[in-house]
Amino acid sequence: MAPAVTDSPEQVPVPLVRSTDAPPKRLLVIVNPYATTVSDRLRNLVVYALRGSYQVDAVDTERRLHATELCREAARAGYDLVVAFGGDGTVNEAANGLAGSGVPLTCLPGGRVNVYCRALGIPADVVDATEHLLGLADDWHPRRVDLGRVNDRYFVINAGVGLDASVVEQVDAHPRLKSRWGEYYYATVATSTFLRRYLRRPPRMTVTFDALGPGAAADARLPHAVAGVTTIVQNGTPYTYFGRRPIELAPGATLDSGDLAGVVLKRTTPVEVPTVSWRILSATAQVGAHRQVDAFAGISRLTVASQDGRALPIQVDGDYIGTADEAVFTVAAGALTVLA
Repeated sequence: MAPAVTDSPEQVPVPLVRSTDAPPKRLLVIVNPYATTVSDRLRNLVVYALRGSYQVDAVDTERRLHATELCREAARAGYDLVVAFGGDGTVNEAANGLAGSGVPLTCLPGGRVNVYCRALGIPADVVDATEHLLGLADDWHPRRVDLGRVNDRYFVINAGVGLDASVVEQVDAHPRLKSRWGEYYYATVATSTFLRRYLRRPPRMTVTFDALGPGAAADARLPHAVAGVTTIVQNGTPYTYFGRRPIELAPGATLDSGDLAGVVLKRTTPVEVPTVSWRILSATAQVGAHRQVDAFAGISRLTVASQDGRALPIQVDGDYIGTADEAVFTVAAGALTVLA
């Protein structure tokens, strides 16, 4: 299924040796060679180390959604574990391929932010994360977590319709700048995208909350429908990181809560956006408390529909996936098995 990875023992640290007589578990490492911190040398080092505890195959992704295809093949081939070695986009594709299969997914940080790795408690440093994964070979406790879904695409942490999706679209078009400048490039693109596309005539949308999650209180009521220009939906928290600082937009949803949380930005004006941005970056201020933001939590289904006939841009886990006239968000409780 995958080409062999060769590297001499003199070039890498000696991996840990399993003390058990049980046969090693089969592990497929899916590598995004274009991820920010991934190189051929690092790939070979990681795979050599993992072979001290696992039977390892490794394969590079070659195109968009390739990781999804590889994960479906891995599930059919009976692998015990799939490792997504890349950024959150690689993890997203892998999760879409493994959803409902029961084959565990874990990840090694190869991107700039690696939100899902951190959410699972996996170290943000790839060396530490590899050592952590070696230890899991003798502490094997997979668990089920939720996936969010927008139309026909799953997401592991967050999805967005509107401004954040437009920003991601522009950032994805310049991967070298994204890799070099990271969150500062995102901030620059966000400012320019707002001024060019969202200041005068932003796309309008109506958000309708259709169903509460299973954890909602018995006397809970659905929020009212909201008109806005951007909707962000979270299956877990945080939304992202700015450097080491977590960005919290919509507290409430966790990876196993069975529901979704999020925010709707109702207006974008030169006066309002700077104050919203300040709340986003603040360690104490709540974004949902802003007068132009409606926060929601405990929702299992919501619909975002175009209000003015223009198709709406959509992103999932930091990957732009195109436009649609309507985006239906649901939660697939326990759909993904993870090992962390």
